[in-house]
Amino acid sequence: MEYVFLLSRVLFGGFWIWSGIAHFRQGKMMVPYTASKGVPLPQAAVYGSGALIILGGLGILLGVQVPLAVLALVVFIVPVSFTMHAFWSDTDPTMKMTNTVMFSKNIALLGASLAYLFIATPWPLSL
Repeated sequence: MEYVFLLSRVLFGGFWIWSGIAHFRQGKMMVPYTASKGVPLPQAAVYGSGALIILGGLGILLGVQVPLAVLALVVFIVPVSFTMHAFWSDTDPTMKMTNTVMFSKNIALLGASLAYLFIATPWPLSL
């Protein structure tokens, strides 16, 4: 089972690391969209949140500083969900559907992130 748990960490942590890298690789496209949602300092928000989720993903992947890693993910997920994916205020049906899916996905990721807090540390096969 320790290898299944490691696989879980690779998949979950890897998701966040990959997403954070995308913030840096695609930041120029993300900044205007972030600004359109009324986020103050959109460039800092995009790149700062990218760094935040990379750190969170690394913590889960490596099994180090797990509470801080989860905190980093929570600090990202909650405001992004309610700011960037506020489906309840969309009038375009396609955008409403997209944001409903994205909001729901983020809430599921929030639950998964919090679940890692209840696994005793040190984790098997961690640093």
